[in-house]
Amino acid sequence: MNMHTQPQRTPAETALIDAFGERLSLLPGDGAVMLKRDDAIEAVKHGLPTRRIESWHYTDLRRLLSAVPDFDPAAAAKAIAPIVEGSTVLTLLNGVSSAKGPVVDGVSVQRLSEKLTDGSIAPGLDPYGSDDAIGALNTAFVADGYFVDIADGIELEKPIELQNLQAGGQTHVRLPVRVGTGAKAVIVERQAGDGAALTSSVSQLVLGEGAEVTWLIVQEQPDTATHLAQFKAHIGKDAKLTLFVMNAGGRLVRQEVMVKTTGEGADFKLRGINLLAGDTHTDVTMVLDHAVPHTTSTEVIRNVVTGKARGVFQGRINVHQYAQKTNAKMACNTLLLSDDGEFSTKPELEIFADDVVCGHGATVTEIDHDHLFYLMARGVDEKSARGLLVKAFVAEVIEELDDEAIVEALEARLDEWFVTHG
Repeated sequence: MNMHTQPQRTPAETALIDAFGERLSLLPGDGAVMLKRDDAIEAVKHGLPTRRIESWHYTDLRRLLSAVPDFDPAAAAKAIAPIVEGSTVLTLLNGVSSAKGPVVDGVSVQRLSEKLTDGSIAPGLDPYGSDDAIGALNTAFVADGYFVDIADGIELEKPIELQNLQAGGQTHVRLPVRVGTGAKAVIVERQAGDGAALTSSVSQLVLGEGAEVTWLIVQEQPDTATHLAQFKAHIGKDAKLTLFVMNAGGRLVRQEVMVKTTGEGADFKLRGINLLAGDTHTDVTMVLDHAVPHTTSTEVIRNVVTGKARGVFQGRINVHQYAQKTNAKMACNTLLLSDDGEFSTKPELEIFADDVVCGHGATVTEIDHDHLFYLMARGVDEKSARGLLVKAFVAEVIEELDDEAIVEALEARLDEWFVTHG
């Protein structure tokens, strides 16, 4: 007789399950939403993912998430200045949206707590798959966020900045965005704080035909925070999405990117920079589905690792059977600045079509001592010389954004990170 027993729950798993029971009466939602929450907490009860689950092989969440903080109603996060001056800012302070937001022509903004209460967001709470631990955790606890709808044909002159800021405890938010036919927008997603926290954040983007969006994720959590996030997008016919991800903080970070091309002519670009230091762990995992013919994608990830930091990039491109004429390329390049740092790369291609152009590559290197000597021989001190070489390594990716204000803001953050960790 074979008997299968559930492993003993970790303190973190127990704390999450207990917290759900305590907070259930405070969470907004109609019957459909509450059913989704019940299913989600059941997934958590089955245990957080371990190395045995392929997509979590390099990030053993059950082991790494050793404890979680309590919800802290007294935590008082404060809004910060936007990356680009003049941006339209929507703030979430410790998981709570603002009752009165800015007004922008052609843009509709609704508090997510309202859409949870009336149940209209329920279909968007479905898990991505059987190992969707972040989605399950977020669905169980999400209480607020923003739903942003950009009307057809609207071209926004200034970015919309979505600020998710914490000051300790737990925060769980969602940011669904719909961009209408032919609309153009720049959206900045800020993830930051200053407390010991557990945050989960799920962004969902739907691009209409011919829409063009640049979406920036700037994650600067403190080294006392665990940050679990998803970005999910459907790209319509002839639509273009450029996603830029900068990770420059957090003790334990997992950023998932799930993208699907749903219309011919769709184009997706992913550009990422992971700045890893201290005794931290950062995982960027991407799944891209080319589901229709004549679509293109390029992914370029640059990683800088120092201290005892550990990093992961998993990138899987699925080319479906009918997705002929797909053109997909992926590259991951890592610069190791210390002997104790680690970075694991796992690029994957799964191709079921026979008329495609696809490729992937990965490199790991350290600073070229000849380059370092060249700069130092001309009077540049060693730390400044290393900084120049690191900046040159990642600057190419930043400058692809082709927006002077954004490029300057991101390069300033790169300089600040290197002053502290270089």
